[in-house]
Amino acid sequence: MTKAPIFEINDSDGKPFKMEDHFPMVLYFYPKDSTSGCTTEAKEFTALIPEFQKLGYDVVGVSRDSEKSHQNFICRYTLAITLLSDPEEKACKAYDVIKEKNMYGKKVMGVVRSTFLIDKDGNLVKEWRKVKAAGHAQAVLDFIKNPEAAEA
Repeated sequence: MTKAPIFEINDSDGKPFKMEDHFPMVLYFYPKDSTSGCTTEAKEFTALIPEFQKLGYDVVGVSRDSEKSHQNFICRYTLAITLLSDPEEKACKAYDVIKEKNMYGKKVMGVVRSTFLIDKDGNLVKEWRKVKAAGHAQAVLDFIKNPEAAEA
């Protein structure tokens, strides 16, 4: 099994977030606070937080947005997930989620929506890349509950 890359960046309150203190976890990367897809994904993860917590999992979102942007995003949508600020792209690079994207006909480097499931020992159990926001949180939860069925 592959070890998950470890990083330490700040949460929305400016406090250092130590990954190993939060295993097992669902770690998801998203492009930008308060955009439609990212809001959908954050709200769906928030709605399922009690179920993730029952199974022992933390849900952590990462974007390149500032801590202040994260605070506004959390307040505006009453989010119950931890958001990490990665303006220097430390975490994004560690998980290889910065890719060339086509924005309105222009090539830009951006975060590709991706999720990583990390077990209690820090092993990378599953990764989802280029995911669609709607319904993704439920798909991750379904996989945690029953990995064999979710693979079918």
